[in-house]
Amino acid sequence: MIIWLASYPKSGNTWIRTIIGQIINNNFASKDVFKESKHIETYPSKKFFRDLDNDFNLSVFPQEKKKIIFKKTALNWDTSQSRINISKDIKIFKTHNMLCKLNIDGKLCSFTGLDNSLGIIHIVRDPRNVFTSLKNHFSFNDDDTAFKFITNNNQSIGLDENNIPQLLSSWKNHYNSWKRFPNNNLLIKYEDLIRDPKKEITKLIKYLDQFYDILISDDNINKIIDNSSFKSLKNLEENGFFDENSVNKYTNEKKKFFNLGPQNDWKSLLHKKTITNLQNIFNSEMKELGYL
Repeated sequence: MIIWLASYPKSGNTWIRTIIGQIINNNFASKDVFKESKHIETYPSKKFFRDLDNDFNLSVFPQEKKKIIFKKTALNWDTSQSRINISKDIKIFKTHNMLCKLNIDGKLCSFTGLDNSLGIIHIVRDPRNVFTSLKNHFSFNDDDTAFKFITNNNQSIGLDENNIPQLLSSWKNHYNSWKRFPNNNLLIKYEDLIRDPKKEITKLIKYLDQFYDILISDDNINKIIDNSSFKSLKNLEENGFFDENSVNKYTNEKKKFFNLGPQNDWKSLLHKKTITNLQNIFNSEMKELGYL
C-alpha cells in the first residue's frame, strides 16, 4: 500500500525525503542522504503506466501532448496504483499532484483513495516563501508570472522523457485538497522543521512506526538533523551527489537546488504589493496554518 509524501512544489519535499530515507533504512552513518532516499519515487511517472511510448512520440505541440498524456494517465490512476499494491509492500511516493476528482469522458477519476493508500505526510510551507522559491526555480523574470503560477487553478507541471504531467492547481486548492484526506494524515510545516527539527522528526518517526518497526535513539535523531541540514545538503549538491537540478531556460545551465533554504525570507525578497496580494488570496489558509 502507498504512503503519499504530498506537497506543492518548493515546500521541502526533497529535504523531508532525506530524513525519511535515514529513518526507514536505519542508516545514520551514510553522508549521502540522497542515496538513502532513492527508494522514494515520484508518482505519477512513466514507469507506472503502460502503453505510453506512442503518446510520448506524438508529433504534436507540447501542450497538446501534455493534455493527451495527462488524460490517459488520469483515466488509469486507480489501475496503476492497484498494480503497485499487488506486492503488498509499503511504498512511499513523492507527489505534487493535488488530491482531485476529475470527470473525464464521463468517468470519475480520483487521484487516489483509501483502497490504494495507507496515509499521507502532507508538507506545507508559507506560500510567500514558496513564491520566492518558485520564482528562482522556474527562472521567472517577474512577480506577475510567479503570481499567475501559484494562483492558477489549472496549473500543471512536468512532461519530459520520464515525467508525466501533474495537476497542481493553485497553492490554495492544493493545500485544501490534501488536508481532506480522511486517514493517517500527518501535517509537517517547513517552518516547524526549521524551528524545532527534533520535535518534527520525532513526529515523523512516530507516524512511520505504524507501518515499519522503528526504534531510533536521541543520538541518531541528532545525526539525522546533522546529515539533513541545509549546509550538508548544499555541500552534497556542490560535490555532485544531487541529480534533480532544474536548468535555467535562458542560459541552459544547471540551477542550484539548495539555494536560499532557511535564508529564503519573503520579507526582504518580495515587493509590498506582491505580499498584500498573496495574503489576500490565501488569507483563510494562511490564518489556519498560523502564517498570519
